[in-house]
Amino acid sequence: MTTAQAPLRSSRDGHVVVLEINRPAARNSLNEAVLTALNSELHAIRNDDSVRAVILTGAQGTFCAGADITAFDAIRNDGLLGNRAATGGAIWAKLGRFPKPVIAAVEGLALGGGCELALACDFVIAGESAKFGVPEVKLGVIPGGGGTQRLIHAAGKPKAMAMLLTGELRSAEWAYHAGIIAEIVPDGDALAVATAMATRIAANSPLAVALVKDAAVQALETSLAQGLEHEKRNFHVAIHSADSREGQAAFLAKRAPEFTGK
Repeated sequence: MTTAQAPLRSSRDGHVVVLEINRPAARNSLNEAVLTALNSELHAIRNDDSVRAVILTGAQGTFCAGADITAFDAIRNDGLLGNRAATGGAIWAKLGRFPKPVIAAVEGLALGGGCELALACDFVIAGESAKFGVPEVKLGVIPGGGGTQRLIHAAGKPKAMAMLLTGELRSAEWAYHAGIIAEIVPDGDALAVATAMATRIAANSPLAVALVKDAAVQALETSLAQGLEHEKRNFHVAIHSADSREGQAAFLAKRAPEFTGK
C-alpha cells in the first residue's frame, strides 16, 4: 500500500506531527484500518520525545463523517462494545488522555465518531463551513466514544442535550459559541492555523506543557480541592526541572530558551 492509499497518513514538520485520516471517498469514515493505524501512530508518538505536538485532521476537506456503517454487524457480533478494533476499542480514551497536546483541524464534517475524536482532542480549529453533530439516535444507536460525556463538559447540559437528542448538525459558529471549538478560520485554513499554533506550543518546555495539560485535565475529573492539590504537585515538579532553570536563564539573558523536556 502506498502512502497515498494509506487509511491514515502521517507527516512531520519539526516537533509537530500531523495525522490525516485518508478515506476521502468514504468521507473519511472510521473503519478498523483507520482505528488500528491511529492507535499505532499514537503509541509511537507517545514514546518519541522529539514529538511535542500532534494535529489530527482529515483528507480533502472533510474531517470525519463518523463510523463506517458497514462495521455495525461486526460490533454486534462482538457483544456490548467489546474490545474490537472495529469499535475503536479504547482509542477515544487514549486520545483524551494523551500526554502531548493534540489539536483537531476540522474542515467539512465532524459527525458521530468524528465529532467524538475532535472532542477528545485538547482543542479544535475549524473552517467556517464545518458542521458538527452526533446523529447516532437517527440510526438507532448512541455515541460510544465519549460523546455523551465530553459534550456535556464542553457545551453544558442544555446545548449538549439538544445535539444528542435531535441528532441534528450544528454550524461552526454555533459550536464556537457553545464552547466546542476554540477558533473559527476561513475554509481551507484550519490545518495551517493549527500547525502554526502547534509550532508555538512545541517551542515551549515539553515538560511544562505535559504537566499543565495533566493538571488541567484533572478539572474535568476531580473536585476543585483535589485538582488544586494535583496542580501544586505538578508545579513542584516543574519548578525543580532543568527546563525551569533554562527558561529563567534565557529570560534574564534575553535569548530564546533551549528546552530539553528534562
